Amino acid sequence: MNDPASTEAVSGTGREDLLTQSFVALADTLVDDYDVVDLLDNLVNSCVQVLQVTHAGLMLIDQRGSLHLMASSSEATRVVELFQIQSAEGGPCVEASKTGATVSVEDLGLPTPWPRFAETAMSVGFKAVHAIPLRLRSEVIGALNLFSSNGSSLSPADQRLARALADVATIGILQQRSVHRSSLLAEQLQRALNARIVIEQAKGVLAEYGHLDMDSAFWALRRFCRDNNLKIGHVAQSLVLRERAAHEILAVLSKRPPPHGEQ
Repeated sequence: MNDPASTEAVSGTGREDLLTQSFVALADTLVDDYDVVDLLDNLVNSCVQVLQVTHAGLMLIDQRGSLHLMASSSEATRVVELFQIQSAEGGPCVEASKTGATVSVEDLGLPTPWPRFAETAMSVGFKAVHAIPLRLRSEVIGALNLFSSNGSSLSPADQRLARALADVATIGILQQRSVHRSSLLAEQLQRALNARIVIEQAKGVLAEYGHLDMDSAFWALRRFCRDNNLKIGHVAQSLVLRERAAHEILAVLSKRPPPHGEQ
């Protein structure tokens, strides 16, 4: 799934630095209080940077066994992920969440068990997908999904890296090991789902105010949070409740516009 041009840009020391930063950020969830939405958002964006896939998304299973989209690196990814969750046919990412097995489709133009998913994914430019279950032993809590627009395969080394990133994130989410862990996890995932809804609302506010597409609005929101060391869920809520002005967040665009291809 690697893009040769982008691989060159983050090869060698640059890629090692990105990988180190990604694992440090994920490892923080094992020892400190953390925000699930921030964790998952960082995970999908780390995958795009480190593995040079085009986009990434992540689904989690709630206490009733239903799948929810919790993070996506672009609006196109969000559309494709929601389609397969809502479709009776499903898709490779749904399959990985159900079975706990990695599912790879290296050419969506060839026959697959999910023709409607393939058609939807190709309509936004995706040509391949690699779905990795979030699994710890026999427990599966969702899937990390990597999309490619060039149709080339993930190398064996990149597959191992993707598996490692998914494993660390899974351990972070499941770190509560008390007798009440199941109820705590359910509450944690529900809070994350509620935060994701607010983030989508905040993206809409920024897009309308700044006359932006949704990807640029989300980039601005994420950049503002990173620059100010704030949690994205808290900032999104303050924006939706009009406690924070849209122009304050969009000011980051005057300092650094979204680079081409970065969401």
